[in-house]
Amino acid sequence: MDDDLRDRIREQAEIDALYNAVEHESEAQVGAIMGPLMGDNPDFREYGDEIPGIIAPVIERVNGLSHDERRERLGELAPELLEEIDAEEEEDDQVLPDLPDAEEGDVRMRVAPNPNGPWHIGHARMAAVVGTYKDLYDGSFVCRFDDTDPETKRPDLDAYEQILDAIEYLGFEPDEVLKASDRLETYYDHARDLIDAGGAYTCSCSGEDFSELKNSGEACPHRDKDTETVHDEFTAMIEGEYSSGEMVLRVKTDIEHKNPALRDWVGFRIIDTPHPREEAAEYRCWPMLDFQSGIDDHLTGVTHIIRGIDLQDSAKRQQFVYDYFDWEYPEVIHWGHVQVDAYDVPMSTSTISELIEEGELDGWDDPRAPTIASLRRRGIRGEAIVESMTGLGMSTSNVDLAMSTVYANNRDLIDDETDRAFFVRDEGGNAVEKSLSGGPNTASVPVHPNFEERGTREIPAGDGVVVESDDLPAVGDRVWLKGYGCVRHTEEGFEYTGDDLDVTREEGVDIVHWVPAAENLSLRLRTMDGDVSGYAEPGVAEYDPDDLLQFERVGFVRIDSFGEDTVAYYTHP
Repeated sequence: MDDDLRDRIREQAEIDALYNAVEHESEAQVGAIMGPLMGDNPDFREYGDEIPGIIAPVIERVNGLSHDERRERLGELAPELLEEIDAEEEEDDQVLPDLPDAEEGDVRMRVAPNPNGPWHIGHARMAAVVGTYKDLYDGSFVCRFDDTDPETKRPDLDAYEQILDAIEYLGFEPDEVLKASDRLETYYDHARDLIDAGGAYTCSCSGEDFSELKNSGEACPHRDKDTETVHDEFTAMIEGEYSSGEMVLRVKTDIEHKNPALRDWVGFRIIDTPHPREEAAEYRCWPMLDFQSGIDDHLTGVTHIIRGIDLQDSAKRQQFVYDYFDWEYPEVIHWGHVQVDAYDVPMSTSTISELIEEGELDGWDDPRAPTIASLRRRGIRGEAIVESMTGLGMSTSNVDLAMSTVYANNRDLIDDETDRAFFVRDEGGNAVEKSLSGGPNTASVPVHPNFEERGTREIPAGDGVVVESDDLPAVGDRVWLKGYGCVRHTEEGFEYTGDDLDVTREEGVDIVHWVPAAENLSLRLRTMDGDVSGYAEPGVAEYDPDDLLQFERVGFVRIDSFGEDTVAYYTHP
């Protein structure tokens, strides 16, 4: 190799290393730049064995620079590449539209979950978008548990913490956490103020009778009660003198409003079922969500609300209350529902809960369940979910989230850092053991194909190997055992041939994974389609629970536990 070629290699390696380091805001790696270096420069390829030694000092020098110094140097050598990175970053920042009338530092939003169970995947969208807007505008957000229905959507006491854990897993932290069931006295105070303002009245009509009056645009006979009577009856509601259905407090709107759903809506009702939280168990007079949520949005300083397109009437109902109090209503953005593919189990908290109770699912983190807990146990990063959810935008139409998008985002996050290993599936006798003769007793396989510096996995092969039946060639044909070499399938087993790797490209010899017959690890792989039994290479035992691996030709997995069987959860292809 002449000096001119060496200089060209060094110059291109510096550009590739700078680009890699600036784009990912991390140190460059020899393995990560070998691909583009060789791919874009065909005349370098015949010197593939020498190039790592030539470019290693260049990469070391690049890694010794600060991020700003790397950007400056890349701008000198290849300004078009720096512009490309900046354009990509700007495009990424613009995935979500600008909030209306928003100023940096003044945006305050809210996530308002009903804690009737842990989150399914669809719930993650609100936290992902609100948390991202908080970061974009240097704002804040409240996590407010809307738990004022102890009967129909009965809170699960464990769900409060589980939901906060899910938000943290997604990469965000609420600036304030509230439980609506702690705030009953606040809602009562505002109800009394509303009564004084002439904006509410107590009503003992049956639901059916009021519905007939409302739909015909006729006023309820209780609508013009004097303020003192309304106060007395509302106090009686609070003190438990009425049973469920006997008395409600209505917000006075326009009885002839063109939308019957907005006519004198219920603000408070009686619920006889005690709240599961001890602190709220004595209360029987509970606000409806539109009253409670409207009061809380104002008192907590919420500037922007995101809610489903099906809840457009909520803003209109709450506007009546805001008008009585002379409050300014927050900006509202409506969006459609999100549907998720790839699951047979519906995205429904109640349905998932029922399936768990019936034993159809093992729990909220069963890989077949479309839940945040399941994705987390499978080894999917919260950041991948956030990127996927924000990528859906803010359309008022229903949108579809393809899990393949989540998987692609997650693969980008974990691929470089995830070691490789072999796993042979044994469903229905799929694993086939074969003797091995004529070759070495040990195979040497890269820990990661793109990072030579991580070394190799030494896998014993002297006592034979196990392969999947689909990978077994016909007797007389050859197959390449990855990391070991070429073998021919004979009546007795596999016979080492010593062929060069070129046979895989020039003669179509398949490359397959395998595990040693004697020193393998029994492993159960939990997937969305059920459990898969099989055998892993022995080195898998050296990893810890929560470590990620890529089972070559199978997919990424998260090690879950060790025992009689090692258990891993399938992450994605």
